[in-house]
Amino acid sequence: MDNSNRAHATQNVHDTASLAIHASDVSVVLGQTRVLHEMNFNVPHGQSIAVLGANGSGKSTLMRALLGILPLSSGKVELMGVNVSHRRDVPWQRIGYVPQRVSAASRVPSTALEVVRSGLLGPGRYLFADRGRRATEAALEALDAVGLADRAHDHVQVFSGGQAQRVLIARALVKSPELLFLDEPLAGIDRASRENLASTLAHLRECGLTMVTILHDMGELTSLVERAVVVAEGHIAFDGTPEESPATVPEEHLHLHESSSRTPHHAPRLTTELS
Repeated sequence: MDNSNRAHATQNVHDTASLAIHASDVSVVLGQTRVLHEMNFNVPHGQSIAVLGANGSGKSTLMRALLGILPLSSGKVELMGVNVSHRRDVPWQRIGYVPQRVSAASRVPSTALEVVRSGLLGPGRYLFADRGRRATEAALEALDAVGLADRAHDHVQVFSGGQAQRVLIARALVKSPELLFLDEPLAGIDRASRENLASTLAHLRECGLTMVTILHDMGELTSLVERAVVVAEGHIAFDGTPEESPATVPEEHLHLHESSSRTPHHAPRLTTELS
């Protein structure tokens, strides 16, 4: 990492109150395998980040660790200033998550409105009533934000991959979150659908939403990414601008050596559920 990237990566390290995500020395062991190695990962409010890496690099494990789905073997993660190990105290109503596919909903006849309204259910309690005018209005507004208000009463089983993905985004948006996690939103959908999703996410960025997006490559979302973080072999191998991301950085620079495995990478603003 050059000096400019290092300065970019280390800013705000002492001001955790300004961070949507603060991850310090995060390690995850699954079975007998250490999957993440003492990662440091800070995200200030209002920034759009792409987490990139090959299959098996650890990028999805990182997201699950950040959300508290996977237990840490060491280290700490804070979302909105609250340690995720204290799940009842985490302000989940301020956090949205978009999985890759509508896997659960696909097995049950559900309308887009019903899927989105389910996003109002919070850990251990209702954020809104599951039924009622307020919940329906909030769900319709979220569907309108992704351009699917006119399909609210259609069953998600008949939707294309891109439309189903937008339903999941609406489900995450129904709580009006400040921080949004997206796991491979471009995977398995056609080019037109990817472009529609990019347009939807661009509008969300204009509204100041903080986004952390897991991607194999940035593709249609390149213009939305302010910061690229590359995960390789359970380490953060690169943290910098999209222009210097894997598309332009020599491959040998993306492999971590032991001496760099503890270098902090700080920077500026679930089908597992958060409940």
